[in-house]
Amino acid sequence: MVVAVHMKKYVIDEFEPHEFKKLKKHLDTRLTTSGVVGVYWMTLDDGLLDHVQKKHTACYPFYLAVELSKSSLTCELLVRSTQILRCDCITYANDQQRAWAIHQIELMVDDLSI
Repeated sequence: MVVAVHMKKYVIDEFEPHEFKKLKKHLDTRLTTSGVVGVYWMTLDDGLLDHVQKKHTACYPFYLAVELSKSSLTCELLVRSTQILRCDCITYANDQQRAWAIHQIELMVDDLSI
């Protein structure tokens, strides 16, 4: 049996080299690095957590992964935990979390004039 695995993402692509450099500098100073080159953690504020995530204090903090490549910026819309890989609290971003993440990415791109 083959199980299909899908990932919901928000992607901005077709960056120029100078735009990549701006984004990298910004992400390096404003987000937590994940330990994987080009991957950052955008931590969710407690007010954005759903009722299950709020109960799972042992799984804090929660974040969305942001990946920067030479030509694109990708925000995965899966809320992850830094403490555990599989749990009921790890789920796709709800409407509020998704809107917040996209808004943060849009603000960053606008602030950097990209």
